[in-house]
Amino acid sequence: MEQTTGIIILAAGSSSRLGQPKQLLQFNGYTLLRNTIIQAKLVPHNLVVVVTGAHKDIIDKELAYTSAKVAFNKQWEVGMASSINVGLHKMLAINPEVETCIITVCDQPFVTAKVLNHLLEEHQKSGKGIVASAYAETLGTPVLFHRNYFEALLNLKGQEGAKKMLQLYKDDVAQIPFEKGAIDIDTADDYNNLINPQ
Repeated sequence: MEQTTGIIILAAGSSSRLGQPKQLLQFNGYTLLRNTIIQAKLVPHNLVVVVTGAHKDIIDKELAYTSAKVAFNKQWEVGMASSINVGLHKMLAINPEVETCIITVCDQPFVTAKVLNHLLEEHQKSGKGIVASAYAETLGTPVLFHRNYFEALLNLKGQEGAKKMLQLYKDDVAQIPFEKGAIDIDTADDYNNLINPQ
């Protein structure tokens, strides 16, 4: 029996620096959020949970066309930890047996099923409990966690996220190269550079 991989897509932010919901920006014929869901759904034995927060109503409309599970974080303004908590609780409520969980975001437009599958392959190969993506001389999302770390994830507070876990448990972290992970959409300039590459 193949193990289910939970994929939690964090999409609760208000995009304050952009001035409009980045989740709904168009890229490659779909919204950034829909692109991320499409890629996550290509991972074998997936359970995809999208965490929403700000702009809930219009993002819910976008999610209605997908088969992703939705978890609403009413405390989204408190920080990323609350969204990880809500997403993980939802995932475990649907399938308490999930062995591995990938946490990703919807504003890294180049996250693909290939990248997500590479995390799983590296987890199998290395035996490490955490596998992170390496770009721009740092480690970050998407990042895979074995279920041994679910409790620690649930205990994160405020603005803490995957980065805190990578520091706390660095001896159990493997990595995969994902150079385009450095591209994320925070501002109008970021988006213009994405859709009109030089």
